[in-house]
Amino acid sequence: MYPMAPLIRTALNATARVAPGPAGRWAFHLFVRPLGRARVKPGERALLATARTGHLRVRGQDVVTYAWGDGSRPVLLVHGWSSRASRLTAFAEALLARGYSPVAFDAPGHGDSPGRATNILEYREIIRELHARHGDFDAVVAHSFGVLASLFALRDGVRTERFVGLGGVGSFDLLLAGFQAGLGLDDRVVRCMRDHVERRLAPGEPGVWDRFGADRDPGALGAPVLLFHDENDDMVPPAQSRLLARAHGDRARLVATRGLGHRRVLLDPAVVAEAMEFLTAPAVEPSAVEPSEGRVTAR
Repeated sequence: MYPMAPLIRTALNATARVAPGPAGRWAFHLFVRPLGRARVKPGERALLATARTGHLRVRGQDVVTYAWGDGSRPVLLVHGWSSRASRLTAFAEALLARGYSPVAFDAPGHGDSPGRATNILEYREIIRELHARHGDFDAVVAHSFGVLASLFALRDGVRTERFVGLGGVGSFDLLLAGFQAGLGLDDRVVRCMRDHVERRLAPGEPGVWDRFGADRDPGALGAPVLLFHDENDDMVPPAQSRLLARAHGDRARLVATRGLGHRRVLLDPAVVAEAMEFLTAPAVEPSAVEPSEGRVTAR
């Protein structure tokens, strides 16, 4: 996964013992770099060509934004790691057909946005800026890491009427564990990363590291939640969405799919249709559902 992993492991583990500041900064820079840049797929080009593109400047990073529709009933679409806004084309098309105005962005280092890296703090600021520009969202639809980042932003002032998460990451610790295991890093290195984030990137938010997990303070969302997660997801374990469903309690419903994996869940007509039914229902009273219930059969 990481080129020259043995050399990086040796250097970071050693540096953390004698120079924790540089070790934390170096490790964080590795942690927040996407592994490749996703390209637009043929089936995404037509809709992308009709978008009104814009730009944001967030934490010194340039961000490309997209908007469709007449601006009323805005719905925010949030892509995952090493992905791009156009991957949510099926949802954008369905929303447009129902009179909503989809809004999306390519995070720094993703899609058409420049840069080489981004992080959950930048995702939050982008979402905040789009909220200020478009007003309260009728809904937020997020995939993978976008679920984690969106719920972080929704606990910090961004408002939405409903939330849909697909193959979502619920625990920030999952990402840390994968990064740490992939490079064989000592716990000391992770502590250096945390110190770097809290001292350098968010000095005015004590304990911000502990608030990254999407299951933290779920009551702050205050909106119905619909979660989809495939039993065969090879990127994010289904237990992550079960964690979120438990955290949000009576407001959440979890739908388990089969045979869609981590990415095809974004394209499945039955998933899109159920999400649209949830978003357009005049009143939503979700209840916690075990993953074996509310199943969507893979198409």
